[in-house]
Amino acid sequence: MKSKKQILITGCAGFIGFHLSKALINSKKYNVYGIDNLNNYYSKKLKNDRLNILIKNKLNFKFSKIDITNKSQLNNLFKRYKFDVIVNLAAQAGVRYSISNPETYYKNNINGFFNILKLSQEYKVSHLLIASTSSVYGNNSKFPLDESFNTGKPLSFYAATKKCNEVMAYSFSNIYKLPVTAMRFFTVYGPMGRPDMSLFKFTKLIQENKKIDLYNNGNHIRDFTYVDDVVKSIIKLINKKPKNKIPFRTLNICSSKPIKLKKFINEIEKNLNIKSNKDFKPMQTGDIHKTHGSNKKISKLINYKPGTNIELGIKKFIKWYNSYFNL
Repeated sequence: MKSKKQILITGCAGFIGFHLSKALINSKKYNVYGIDNLNNYYSKKLKNDRLNILIKNKLNFKFSKIDITNKSQLNNLFKRYKFDVIVNLAAQAGVRYSISNPETYYKNNINGFFNILKLSQEYKVSHLLIASTSSVYGNNSKFPLDESFNTGKPLSFYAATKKCNEVMAYSFSNIYKLPVTAMRFFTVYGPMGRPDMSLFKFTKLIQENKKIDLYNNGNHIRDFTYVDDVVKSIIKLINKKPKNKIPFRTLNICSSKPIKLKKFINEIEKNLNIKSNKDFKPMQTGDIHKTHGSNKKISKLINYKPGTNIELGIKKFIKWYNSYFNL
């Protein structure tokens, strides 16, 4: 009988990390190890609630509170478990927060990421999958955004650190033949989502009859991607490591069905049965007017078909939100 693969999920108490860990545990095909530093960038309660769901599965899930900037703790973990696959989702997230706190992005997304990269190379990890972002495309005016487009002009420091991760990983793939897949996520949303993301913020403010800030007068267009579609694609990618001479690739993970923020808000209002109070504001520094990704490359590779439209996705989120906050 073939032994189960050892898989490490960094940032397992984060939004995507939680959903991915849960799906991998339920598949029973892997021994799943999760690490997280449980920082207070947003509600620790939400992170702990996610983690408590995961640690109920004692048979094939183990958790350690480790910060990826702590190389000696990471090294001990790698030495002990000999991971086959790493999915690196630990990072300081958020475009707007990076304007006022660039240091934390440098520490986590550059220094911390380097530790993951170096140890993956040293311990001969079979496939390293890393989280990147649609923000690396900057203010591109040609759509849909294709992986071959120039990504050398990120508009925020957050996007710059993620572009840096891709470049660092490419060099390791070139020098050490480390197989790396960089996943460019496009506005992921869904139940247990982050409180700093638009869906959570808008739902909370509308429920409380408070004004919602609509930057760029609500004319932003976003390629919203439901978390279950993201997780299914990551799971399929785990066993599809790149095999080129330089075993590195970038992949968009998107719905490829962008919508205006105004329509997004209409859907939230419809589900809550409450009309929102809007405060229209100009474009913010570091913001991008439109995201619309091409998913041709990933569709060809793993037959990826996003299965959740925005109407169903928002409905599922609000059902979770009302249940979580006992509304």
